[in-house]
Amino acid sequence: MAREHGDVTHFRWGPRHEYLLNHPDLVEQVLVTEQRSFMKGQALQETKRILGEGLLTSEGDLHLKQRRLMQPLFHKRRIAGYAEEMVECAERLQSRWRDGEVRDLHQEMTRLTLAVVGLALFAADVEAEAAEVGAALTEAMESLQRFMLPFYGALERLPLPGPRRMRASRRRLDQTIYRLLAERRAKPGGDLLSLLVEARDEQGEPMPDNQVRDEAMTIFLAGHETTAVTLTWTWMLLAHHPAIEARLHRELDEVLDRRAPTVDDLSELTFSDMVVKEAMRLYPPAWLIGRRALVDVELGGYEVPAGSIVILSPWVTHRDARFFADPLRFDPERWTRQAEAARPQFSYFPFGGGIRRCIGESFAFMEAKLLLASIAQRWRLHLDPAQRIGVLPRITLRPRYGMRMRLEARH
Repeated sequence: MAREHGDVTHFRWGPRHEYLLNHPDLVEQVLVTEQRSFMKGQALQETKRILGEGLLTSEGDLHLKQRRLMQPLFHKRRIAGYAEEMVECAERLQSRWRDGEVRDLHQEMTRLTLAVVGLALFAADVEAEAAEVGAALTEAMESLQRFMLPFYGALERLPLPGPRRMRASRRRLDQTIYRLLAERRAKPGGDLLSLLVEARDEQGEPMPDNQVRDEAMTIFLAGHETTAVTLTWTWMLLAHHPAIEARLHRELDEVLDRRAPTVDDLSELTFSDMVVKEAMRLYPPAWLIGRRALVDVELGGYEVPAGSIVILSPWVTHRDARFFADPLRFDPERWTRQAEAARPQFSYFPFGGGIRRCIGESFAFMEAKLLLASIAQRWRLHLDPAQRIGVLPRITLRPRYGMRMRLEARH
């Protein structure tokens, strides 16, 4: 639609009027300059079935209150304290790997990032539950995708297999979250869940239990799913581009000299940073952002009526040749300071923008770079010859056929 119809495209989806916007100025208008004219779209509203009223889904005064309450918990100095635990989780994963074996790297990265979010944010080892929680998450996302179809939500209370699986997946995820919540109430620590329990608003009031649950569920799911898919696509891209992989290895060898990476190394790992940014350009985990217009608004010279859905797609805008020459080429050199400064700000928006920009952005970038460095300095990952590549566009941009890769030890 963007190629054939330009920067503003209107279409119908069932009873809804929808508009696809594909220009950095329009992205900025929706997310920043006129953000009060919009609220989260249908897709994110449907995720309340799993996430409740967490920071990702809440609106208005509740969102503003929660954002102010939680922002200090994600300060760069605070999240730097999680770096050591992230690397420990990566080391533990690699201790199970053997030279020459073939593994599904999407499953491996999901297991790894689930361990990170459990240990670093909740001071709990949830890796033992990784398979069961991962299956529940997959079912929840598949169910949510079905519920985004017009009229499908009316079927939720009927005794059909889809809605039943949706409710079962939520119960399984709740089981883990409430267990962790009970543990942290009994023995508070410095983890994020303890900080959520201990947080007080301007009136000195604590967060209600159900709100703690919703925020914890949001962090738990969003905090590992997006990084897992980012790393999965990064390994795939590096396997297809051995010269870029070799340059990454040279940087890791020079900076780390076979030792585990630390947060202090990140400023020196400039090419690693560029690799992650470029992978997120081509395969943004949050590939679609929806908003509903609360009032009539003009977008790109068109009058968009109140109630319409506007769609912003990092997948589409990140692959626009006006902003990224030869856009399908994997080229980390796009992320030199000069190249980045020459582009419009919202030509790249993997974490959204404005007051709803992802609160965990710094955590996610730090995690992705540390895990990449920890693994890539010790392993080369080769795609299985039979591996098919395809995208599965759900809430996040998952690999449709998994990502089976052969492990080759470097040292």
